[in-house]
Amino acid sequence: MTADAVVEPAEPAEPAEPAEPTNREAMLEKLAALDAEHAKAVAGGGEKYVERHHARGRLLPRERIELLVDEGSAFLELSPLAGWGSDFTVGASVVTGIGVVEGVECLITANDPTVKGGASNPWTVKKIFRASQIAEENGLPTISLVESGGADLPTQKEIFIPGGRLFRDLTRASARKQPTIALVFGNSTAGGAYVPGMSDYTVMVKEQAKVFLGGPPLVKMATGEESDDESLGGAEMHARTSGLADYLAEDERDAIRIGRRIVARLNWRKAYSPEHVSGQGPGHVPAYAEPDRDPEGLLDLIPTDLREPFDPREVIARVVDGAGPGNEVAFDEFKPLYGPSLVTGWARLHGRPVGILANAQGVLFSEEAQKATQFIQLANQVDTPLLFLHNTTGYMVGKEYEQGGIIKHGAMMINAVSNSTVPHLSIIMGASYGAGNYGMNGRAYDPRFLFTWPSAKSAVMGPAQLAGVLSIVARAAAEARGKEYDEAGDAAMREFVEAQVEEQSLPFFLSGLLYDDGVIDPRDTRTVLGICLSVIENKPYAGTDRFGVFRP
Repeated sequence: MTADAVVEPAEPAEPAEPAEPTNREAMLEKLAALDAEHAKAVAGGGEKYVERHHARGRLLPRERIELLVDEGSAFLELSPLAGWGSDFTVGASVVTGIGVVEGVECLITANDPTVKGGASNPWTVKKIFRASQIAEENGLPTISLVESGGADLPTQKEIFIPGGRLFRDLTRASARKQPTIALVFGNSTAGGAYVPGMSDYTVMVKEQAKVFLGGPPLVKMATGEESDDESLGGAEMHARTSGLADYLAEDERDAIRIGRRIVARLNWRKAYSPEHVSGQGPGHVPAYAEPDRDPEGLLDLIPTDLREPFDPREVIARVVDGAGPGNEVAFDEFKPLYGPSLVTGWARLHGRPVGILANAQGVLFSEEAQKATQFIQLANQVDTPLLFLHNTTGYMVGKEYEQGGIIKHGAMMINAVSNSTVPHLSIIMGASYGAGNYGMNGRAYDPRFLFTWPSAKSAVMGPAQLAGVLSIVARAAAEARGKEYDEAGDAAMREFVEAQVEEQSLPFFLSGLLYDDGVIDPRDTRTVLGICLSVIENKPYAGTDRFGVFRP
């Protein structure tokens, strides 16, 4: 190099683009957010009120449930995010779910007294309605763990009229010979007094339970009578004088022990025995192999962009029983070459037969709708429950498809879903938009259970499509009036609508509205479905051969 040589400075390096998260990383982020929301429900009214409750020597609702259910058994909590996004505490001041007590699957509800004394708000009522529906459809006994101050008075207008259904459901359950049991741990006042009053069995905790239609202040205002809690509604009074209490417990653990003893004496028998479920000889317990693929891999399957397709067979292979004796093929696909964007077929899950409908490429065409209709009919013919795995943007639109009969074929599929009488289970894995949500047995079609993954989205259509439609309509209106279209305003409108629809499509928002029974970790799907399939065996079911008119 010569002395006068000039060295040009190096160009500054371009900042590296942040790497797109992998499917697994994106799902783990969503699961961390889900854990944080579940933690809000578990926290109840917050540390101050939890400590105060414990200081009184009382257990929290989930602690009571843990002592109630059989040791080592699972508790499937339902609607834990109820009320999410509202002005009320996440969880709606009540815990609901299904647990095994003395070998019997029971629907359990437990008031959370750390949240406004366990008072019922509008979301509490809706959450208990859903729990009652599950108990009725699946023939389950109900155990109510009661400690509630009654209705949340500031919102009484939203509770009082519909709230009467809570008591109606209890009495109708009794009439159906589905036992109802109330364990009363604290206050059960006003309308809440009818829960123990209308239950078949009532246990009250000595010196803790207080059950009255009106407490001392209300009695004073209404009648001028002076009274105290114990003489007005104490546990001993109800056990010795009014006869409302069937059992008087020494403490909370004793009440739970008595509750378990009541269940043990119910002489409860499932509608279906193991040999019925397995399809094999008397006394045969369903045997099954673990899935052929590791469920851990489910975290890798769902694309960060739901417009990207994924193969639902990879999900099925990680959820259903693997191949083995008596189950030579893990998934026996039906009509694999016809209507390929909907996968249908037969499998076993924890030894139980199930028919599966799973979206492959997102869009449902006429062929897929016709294939689904036939498959649903076949499942009803052999009394086999159906599992719907959602990832659909809906039925195909466009002149070619309209002329080809997409409306009548989509209607045919929805007709079959609506009138099918075998139990339905739904998992929303990804997108579930438009009428595709209906055809795949969304909430409006009353699946026995419906759960979503953190990747799920549901709406009338995708955010960009919905905003685009509104933009086209507004642009056409402006042209019809001979006005110049406001492009800046259009861009702002589209951005706002897309953000709003995106937020309202997300699983936390939808779960808060009770449009599902809970948001679950994809890796827990097999376990959750196994519990659900076991639960539906408590009540007889059969397929139908009667559907509405199918338009040719």
